[in-house]
Amino acid sequence: MADSLNRISRQILSLCLALSLLALPGCSTFNEFVDGWKTPAPEPQADIPLTARVPLEPISRNAFFLESVHQSVIGEPQLVVTRETDTFSDLAREYGLGYDELVAANPGIDPWLPGAGVEILLPTQYVLPDAPKRGVVLNIASKRLFYYPPVKDGELIQVMTYPIGIGRVGWETPLGETKLIAKARDPSWYVPASVRRENAAAGNPLPSVVPAGPDNPLGKFVLKLDMPGYLIHGTNQPYGVGMRVSHGCVRLYPENIELLYSMVKIGEPVRIINKPYLAGWRNGELYVESHIPLEDDALSPEEQLQSMFAAISSQSSAFGSEAAREQAQAIAADARGVPVRVLRGDVDDIYDRARLVRNTVEIDPDAPTLAEVRAILDAPADESAIEKGRP
Repeated sequence: MADSLNRISRQILSLCLALSLLALPGCSTFNEFVDGWKTPAPEPQADIPLTARVPLEPISRNAFFLESVHQSVIGEPQLVVTRETDTFSDLAREYGLGYDELVAANPGIDPWLPGAGVEILLPTQYVLPDAPKRGVVLNIASKRLFYYPPVKDGELIQVMTYPIGIGRVGWETPLGETKLIAKARDPSWYVPASVRRENAAAGNPLPSVVPAGPDNPLGKFVLKLDMPGYLIHGTNQPYGVGMRVSHGCVRLYPENIELLYSMVKIGEPVRIINKPYLAGWRNGELYVESHIPLEDDALSPEEQLQSMFAAISSQSSAFGSEAAREQAQAIAADARGVPVRVLRGDVDDIYDRARLVRNTVEIDPDAPTLAEVRAILDAPADESAIEKGRP
């Protein structure tokens, strides 16, 4: 029995170590990425019982187009049925999500051993942050990055979105408006003397410089912000993306930072906001998306919710009725991280319209054990403020 469990554990976490050591190649240009993005449009499935639905191809992981300047909800919720060896880390990376996003959307399901035949809700629909649709917008509450490539007059607005790792408690990712001032490929990590002393005392000595390679916590690509010491970068521990794991910098999956690096230009604006409650429109319907507020937020959850109400009230009378406000409050309290149509119901509405998709996770038989991955995630990070940023 023990041998069987060990075998299952190794299979379950098959991608974790391999993906943490190998930066997967991304698309070299945006046009190449869009060509690969042209999956069939989501088909209405709300009237078809889940057991009778035929799995479709997944929607785009990252790239979307807005049908109008007024659209502020993108993507579609999806459902996938697990196999025995799937974990939330596997599913998150495969479908363009972060680990915490999957946990919030699927309460009560073991993220490491969900088991075979379990329906997992993929929160692949997003309310866009209430910010100008240009440059990079980071919402640390939802742990997502949104990038709006420049477009010509008359062209559809494009938006790319990626899960991100953000600063831990005590090392918060800063808020505010800034810009991209530099880009670097294959950076070195300059380890401060204080960090070397701390790690040496703990029996884990570090060199003064970590060169480019699989042991570098910055990954292969770095974008430097006009905020001293803060970066957007890759990682050599991709299973931490979508979590509070850094010393303030923003981490992306290796394949995502490679694509973003190829697209962004020096001087592009970057806005970092903290909005756990988001409201937006699609096809004339109002959606609310809710995330658990960060534990060290300066504003209370009620203040954040009132801020959302005020933003929508300045545009329409959607929250003019007490019933609409109460429904939005209920959605906020549930905090699944999935947009819900305010006038149509609760989380059941999400499942009714979710797109059942094919399970495309591939398994590597040479993965670390469950205990090994948990030890890595629970261990103190060997990283801190560095001369060129905080990983």
